[in-house]
Amino acid sequence: MRDLFKDLHTQRWDDHRYYHHSRINQSLHFVSALSFLASYVMLFVNPALAALIAWSVSMTSRQAGHFFFEPKGYDKVNQATHEFKEEIKVGYNLRRKVVLMAIWAVSPLVLWSDPTLFGAFALPVGIYEWLLNLGTCWLYVGLGGLLFRTVHLFFIRDVPTGLVWAIKIMTDPFHDAKLYYKAPLYLMRGELIDPDIGKHVF
Repeated sequence: MRDLFKDLHTQRWDDHRYYHHSRINQSLHFVSALSFLASYVMLFVNPALAALIAWSVSMTSRQAGHFFFEPKGYDKVNQATHEFKEEIKVGYNLRRKVVLMAIWAVSPLVLWSDPTLFGAFALPVGIYEWLLNLGTCWLYVGLGGLLFRTVHLFFIRDVPTGLVWAIKIMTDPFHDAKLYYKAPLYLMRGELIDPDIGKHVF
């Protein structure tokens, strides 16, 4: 158990220091964290609606921060190139995220062309039922993405790394809300890059 928490701490620290330099990215992660927490609560009430919130708000804001605002040049703080950081990324690097987000983006088109998704759903009556079916699709896309990378890590790294990563992903909203809640204030002051990114903050 002690090793698990140590490995979780290491993965969180590496994730922060390598991939969250931008205050815009941090602010978007704060927004993402809050909406993810709302979707966690909604999971117990309406899982499909929870998935709609998670993907349409949480994931889009989260990944927009990485794709559009995080610096892609040489990381002087960690003395690492962008290519190196992409190579060592434990979870989904940008290339893998493109694949995952493409599946997410295509799924509404598939469901629109066949509202029953090849017989998996009853024919929806109205847009609300169609949206709930879409939410169910997105729920399985999210669970599938989590399970796929976890098992993938079992083979390319080891089982503990995969399990720790899965725990990290599921608990990231709590951690990110605590870590980045001040980021919007810093951003409003005109601070675009976190000057303390290289310091141990956990």
